Amino acid sequence: MKYGIKILLVALLLSLSNCKDRDDDYTPIDESLEIKDFVWKGLNYYYYWQTDVNDLADNRFSTSEDYTSYLKKYTGPEELFDALLYPGDRFSWIVDDYEVLENTLNGITQSNGMEFGLSYIDSSVSNKLIGFVRYVLPNSDAAANNIKRGDIFYAVNDIELTIDNYRELLFSDTSTYSIAFASVSNGTVSPNGISVSLTKEVGFQENPIHVHKVLNVGGKKVGYLMYNGFIEAYDNDLTSVIMDFKTQGIDELVLDFRYNPGGRVSSAIHLASLVTGQFSGSVFAKKKYNGKINDDNLNYYFKDVSVQLNMDKVYVITTSGTASASELVINGLKPYIEVVQVGDNTVGKNVASATIKDWIDNDGTVNPDHKWAMQPIILKISNSEGFADYESGLNPDVKITETISEMGILGNIQEPLLSKALEHMGVVAGITQPKGNVIKTQEIANSKIIWETINGNVIDAPVGELNIEPQALYLESYPD
Repeated sequence: MKYGIKILLVALLLSLSNCKDRDDDYTPIDESLEIKDFVWKGLNYYYYWQTDVNDLADNRFSTSEDYTSYLKKYTGPEELFDALLYPGDRFSWIVDDYEVLENTLNGITQSNGMEFGLSYIDSSVSNKLIGFVRYVLPNSDAAANNIKRGDIFYAVNDIELTIDNYRELLFSDTSTYSIAFASVSNGTVSPNGISVSLTKEVGFQENPIHVHKVLNVGGKKVGYLMYNGFIEAYDNDLTSVIMDFKTQGIDELVLDFRYNPGGRVSSAIHLASLVTGQFSGSVFAKKKYNGKINDDNLNYYFKDVSVQLNMDKVYVITTSGTASASELVINGLKPYIEVVQVGDNTVGKNVASATIKDWIDNDGTVNPDHKWAMQPIILKISNSEGFADYESGLNPDVKITETISEMGILGNIQEPLLSKALEHMGVVAGITQPKGNVIKTQEIANSKIIWETINGNVIDAPVGELNIEPQALYLESYPD
């Protein structure tokens, strides 16, 4: 079997040379092991940590019989995939339908438009949770029902949310559910009698350009862009926003990546090139594969774009939900211009993945017998100076956390995180962040959940009980 690869790392498909034909190596005796065979061979060739996983070693099996016996140990492709992952890998995943995966990577999902987080009410006395709305997508069912950022809900289909049932209630295949809202006063959550039915729209596509405006404050024009995902289909829209900033003659620029989990590297390079422009052709980032893949070019370069802001300084708002391509923009720009990071530590994704399908020839023909696909990490990314050591996240220059009690209106100068950036610029007096409601991020598989406590205590979420699917909250749609 031959393996091709559709890399989502660049605007055009990246052609990798030396795609080794493994037909002469291991061949399972049992044809029912076809999908498991695809999983092992795909990871053996493309996985960044291939040499660090003993069971992926080229000499792991002496005969096809040994190989067949090994594959039979696992009940299914997903179990095998998980067993072959490097212990430090937080971001690789596998799906049984590549069409769903491709739609998700392109921002097309089943959504009611309510983007939310989850929080313990007080885990010291119960396992009850609440949900809090981060933002609402335009032209969605949530928008039509007047749901707003900062709203709090405590029940779904009249069942109170708990650590044991939230997955079934919020992330099942059920397209319609009702949510019951609550109010919080002095640390107490109380139902307020309001309930709304929401329906997820199949094929809903989020425009990642959530808010963009020019703020006239303190005698300066400040361009503000809240960008929630690096999706190639919106690169031209991104260019139009930057053109508007240039036309209005902005003095400062704020990029709000607080909820941006990543996306295409090509779109990250596009944005970085629009923000600057004076570094066209210079190295933006460097990539490192395992020892098997030969790429003709191990560098990413700033693009020659039609609109150039030529900024020598940029402010970037981050939280513990900021990942991947967002971090790449920050790290990639730092050798060239001043980057002031405002907010919280980022996720720490300094690696990139790619979609691996079961190609049966080098012309891109996909095996018609199944739709399984993998999204494994295939490379590590550094900036032009070689810095890539931010596995634990990029630390902010100006520390401030977002809280349930004071979320504010996105794009408003009184919103705490934006206000703090403007204060650092010297154009407005800062507001005092309320105490309590401390944010704690818990790393879980391919996702991150934001956990806050109403009473201000930091709670560690139990990892074993919160093994949620990647698309539940922060899909790492990157590989980008």
